[in-house]
Amino acid sequence: MLRTVLAVTAIAVGVTVVAAQSDPIAARKQHMKDVGAATKTGGGMAKGDVPYDQTKAQSVFAAYIKAGTELVSLFPETSKTGGDTAALPAIWTNMADFKARSDKFVADSKAAQAASKDLDSFKGAFSGVTKNCGGCHETYRAKKS
Repeated sequence: MLRTVLAVTAIAVGVTVVAAQSDPIAARKQHMKDVGAATKTGGGMAKGDVPYDQTKAQSVFAAYIKAGTELVSLFPETSKTGGDTAALPAIWTNMADFKARSDKFVADSKAAQAASKDLDSFKGAFSGVTKNCGGCHETYRAKKS
């Protein structure tokens, strides 16, 4: 059974990597939708609209860690245009800053995951981590018209 799970996981990861290489714009759009879904869950708990669940809280930060770890690889030089991308050219002209922001998002998410033990600690940690999103979007994402 464990071998089957590992095999299926390996295949899924392989498919994701191939998809990202063949259409990085579509891959990063899906990536951001996944982050948005985690943020919706976390925001609902933080606001009290959804009952607090420690397992879900940890999974929100796990999704952020995964997202931040993979993010930079979804912006190869070949994906500057096309696919209705909202990515600004500043990503490629300042990749070091883009990577540093991604690394900070991962580090902050790991710290938040470790610090979140209950609703109150989750609220503070979640708020701090999600501030990373706005800073990057303001600099590297075209505004919606």
